[in-house]
Amino acid sequence: MKKNNDRFVGFIILAFFALIFIGSCNNKSDQQKEISNYTENIFKVISSSENEILDEDIKAFAKDKGYNFEIEYADTLDIVNKLNHGEMYDAVWVSNSIWLYKLDSSVVSVKNSKSTSINPVIFAVKKSKAESLGLTKKDIKTKDILDKIKSGELKFNMSNPTSTNSGASAYLGILSSIAGNPEVLTEDILNNENIKSELKSFFMGQERKSGDEDFLEEMFVKGDYDAVVSYESSIININKKLVKQGKEPLYAIYPIDGVSISDSPIAYIDNKSDSKKAIFDELQSYLLSDKGQKILAKYGRRTWYGGTNKNVDQKIFNPEWGIDTTKYISPIKYPSTDVITKAIGMYQREFRKPMHVVFCLDYSGSMMSSGISDLRSAMDYVLSEKAQTDMIEFTNLDKIDVFAFNSEVHGPWSTDDGSKTDEILEKINYYSPSGSTALYKAAIKGLNLLKEEDQSKYSNTIILMTDGQGNIGTYNDLESVYNEINKDIPIYSITFGNASESELERIAELTNAKVFDGKSNLVEAFKEVREYS
Repeated sequence: MKKNNDRFVGFIILAFFALIFIGSCNNKSDQQKEISNYTENIFKVISSSENEILDEDIKAFAKDKGYNFEIEYADTLDIVNKLNHGEMYDAVWVSNSIWLYKLDSSVVSVKNSKSTSINPVIFAVKKSKAESLGLTKKDIKTKDILDKIKSGELKFNMSNPTSTNSGASAYLGILSSIAGNPEVLTEDILNNENIKSELKSFFMGQERKSGDEDFLEEMFVKGDYDAVVSYESSIININKKLVKQGKEPLYAIYPIDGVSISDSPIAYIDNKSDSKKAIFDELQSYLLSDKGQKILAKYGRRTWYGGTNKNVDQKIFNPEWGIDTTKYISPIKYPSTDVITKAIGMYQREFRKPMHVVFCLDYSGSMMSSGISDLRSAMDYVLSEKAQTDMIEFTNLDKIDVFAFNSEVHGPWSTDDGSKTDEILEKINYYSPSGSTALYKAAIKGLNLLKEEDQSKYSNTIILMTDGQGNIGTYNDLESVYNEINKDIPIYSITFGNASESELERIAELTNAKVFDGKSNLVEAFKEVREYS
């Protein structure tokens, strides 16, 4: 009898666990369905950062239609990398069709691409400066601008060709003009020594560069600069801000021998979803509709394709700013993707202005354990051949100094040949964290080192990384030294751990720079800040 009872109890227990298992399977199945439905109901767009100004308009369209849009904004070349590495999106809205051709068709299937607007990439110079240099005449050629740069009469700011469309497009346009506007740019042209020399002379006239177009605008408006190379729409936006602040606006220049054009295509990414395709078709149709085109025009985008247009809102396309919609623009012809890739690589290695970068690195006691290992990994990437992967490597023409700070400031550990960094890396790897955080003293030492540098020959930058709050020295000390030096030396900061963001934002505001978040991935933060330095 006891055996029968035991069997019965065992049966009950087995049945109980079977029910739990079945319920668990059903719950997992329900959860998977929810995840699947959630993903299916989100329409994911990856877009070039200059389109963020349209975010509210696009979200309003989605809300009106009852769609759940998730829009991610990124630099143009980051978009290419994300898609080629298999990150999943439903649509891509990129600055220029040339970047769609760099997508790996075995990884991402892009279809039904259509241009949404036209945006020339042009020079713009303070109007009084442009007049004094004779650049307000009607028939200006690129050579006229280049001659003023080579003579030292004109300096300019521009976005980085290795990370932005406006920078890459401007660079390719200048390259084409220097080469005599050939039918197509070739590798042989890139290897021409005279053309190389001309490009080096051009980039020696660059004062500051930005890793994105939005910061280029912000930096230019805050600073005191003569010229910028950017989108026509960006020039319009800069001028609105300058005029509002009572400052002199820029004058736009359209060389008659060719201008780079960005066509802002939006394309469907085919993930085999009929519902996503239907949403994409509606979004694309909206952007190309009269309503969508009026919105784009409101933000300074040309919504006519080729030719001229006299019927524009002159409060936006202001002829007093040199914005000319009545003159036909001669577009340059873009080369093959292989030539573009090689040209951008050569810019980083050969043509850009040499840089003198000072790293100020936190070695306080709070950096013990994972903090110091993350810092060493980041610096090992930035100062080694690994950096070539992201086109942020230093060359033999660059100078590097490293200060390590805790209760005191140690260093600098230096090299006048940026391709030779082994000794610096050895010191970075063997120096140990301890003590307090002399953040301001380190930044001041960096400024005092760079104040002696010839800014006509080197781009000067300080990169400050900390995981805490400066408790030795004060902001006022730094401000006093910076104002006394009176040179345009940006101090970019990277946050880590419990770093005081408000403290670093004050430094960025003082030096017309920016703060980067390294709390989740310090290596990525160092990669990003290098695009600005």
